[in-house]
Amino acid sequence: MAIWRNKIRRSSGVSMLMLAMMILCSRITSAQARNSCLDCHSVLPDELGVGEEKFSHDIHAQKGLTCVSCHGGDANADEAEKAMSAKAGFKGKIDRKQVPQLCGSCHSDPAYMRQFNPGLRTDQLSQYKTSIHGTRLASGDTKVAVCVDCHSVHDLRPPSDPKSKVHPANVAGTCARCHADAGYMSPYKIPTNQFAGYSKSVHHSALVERGDLSAPTCTTCHGNHAATPPGVASIANVCSSCHVFQAQLFAASPHQQAFASAGLPGCVTCHSNHEIAHPSDQFLGSGAQSICTQCHTDGDGGFVAAVKMKADLDGLVASINGAEEILDRAESSGMEVSQPKLELAQAKDSLTKARVSIHSFDVAKVGVDVKAGMTTAAADFAAGEQAMKERNYRRIGLAFSLVAIVLVLTGLKLYINHIEQKSDPAGGK
Repeated sequence: MAIWRNKIRRSSGVSMLMLAMMILCSRITSAQARNSCLDCHSVLPDELGVGEEKFSHDIHAQKGLTCVSCHGGDANADEAEKAMSAKAGFKGKIDRKQVPQLCGSCHSDPAYMRQFNPGLRTDQLSQYKTSIHGTRLASGDTKVAVCVDCHSVHDLRPPSDPKSKVHPANVAGTCARCHADAGYMSPYKIPTNQFAGYSKSVHHSALVERGDLSAPTCTTCHGNHAATPPGVASIANVCSSCHVFQAQLFAASPHQQAFASAGLPGCVTCHSNHEIAHPSDQFLGSGAQSICTQCHTDGDGGFVAAVKMKADLDGLVASINGAEEILDRAESSGMEVSQPKLELAQAKDSLTKARVSIHSFDVAKVGVDVKAGMTTAAADFAAGEQAMKERNYRRIGLAFSLVAIVLVLTGLKLYINHIEQKSDPAGGK
């Protein structure tokens, strides 16, 4: 019995010790996790108000950083005087001029940043200093954008988060907060209609309406941390980062030298910059939407070439539409036309190539692609016609078959009636 009492005492002692250790660890963890800054700032007005829920979405908070990481001070102190004392290294509100350097104190340190995100670039600060924003800030202009204007402050989210201000779908709206504000931008003497134009563009449509996050937005062309207005000479280089083939063809075209001599930028002269409309064959030729007629007049070489290329494209479009229409009719009639419909995609590819070849402004090059497409479309149209003839032949055969069946059935019925009459001469009386 004594032995059992000793075992129970030892067991109780171990349990008490474990309980004491758990309480101690809980208190230590609570002390480490405490953030007295939020105790006050969660009840302050919006400009100073930062609550736990808001701060929890911040990428810095998620990585273990707290208020004191940027503002200094002691988040464990109960009294405000101690929490915000100079002795605790309290910095308070960060001056706008110091924001890039403060952010760069971590983000420019590869060894420090590697522990959080090894793939994150660490040259943002050096890039920012070369940007139009950075150079103006260095000259004393505090109205220009700094890190927190684009990335937010206490709920800073990664670019992959759809709610982030720098998520691809939100970048244009973030830039527009300044660049679409005529009053705010008035000292800089630059247009403020960029966002309005971009909102009508083919790029905006692809990004916002179709959800293509690879579609261009402000930072795609202007850069992000090293943001700068593209110069006249570099616009074609910016566009060519996506539109490679068009740029190569244009570089070898007669327009390259003509535009350079006139001091005109290549791409935007025809396509505009922010309000880039969806390309259309109507840009060619002599119609109301023609861009060529802005420089060329009736009778000159460029005008004649434009009219010819427009006619070739129209002819190919008509051939493709005709082949598609007859194949659709044949298919809806139950005919097997899957192969020619598949081949028709090649004609459409030729049309796409021809539309790209326009940037060479060479009628012969455009004609090669058009001819390839016309040949394919003609063969597919012929296949559609043959399918329709086969359909008609089958229908005629079916009609004869039905007539023959009806005649047989009619004859059979008459024969049955005749037999019945012979078997009952009295007519059933």
